[in-house]
Amino acid sequence: MFYESILNSVKKQCGLEEDYEQFDPEIITHINSILMVLNQIGIGPKEGFIVEDDSDTWGDFIGDRATVQKLTAVKTYVGQRVRLIFDPPASSALLESMKRQIDELEWRLNVLAETN
Repeated sequence: MFYESILNSVKKQCGLEEDYEQFDPEIITHINSILMVLNQIGIGPKEGFIVEDDSDTWGDFIGDRATVQKLTAVKTYVGQRVRLIFDPPASSALLESMKRQIDELEWRLNVLAETN
């Protein structure tokens, strides 16, 4: 889990195969924007973090000593935020559901960062 590629796991959440690289620059840009948001709430390295390619892992971003629950929440949050930007659902009900899930995860990650 910790050594899984950030780019590839986000692509998977967006419904893309790892070897389909056409949208990699766009997805990387979205990932980096969202990692900046996480950094501002206290998740990830203090100096920030940039994904450059598929060699950057979740462990590189969050650290190998993070809990599995924290890692899972971060992966879900980043994947959902990228998916919402990259390929938003056509259904307004599904869109609202995704937004609520993202808001809750962001709130919980913020609380986690403040209490650690």
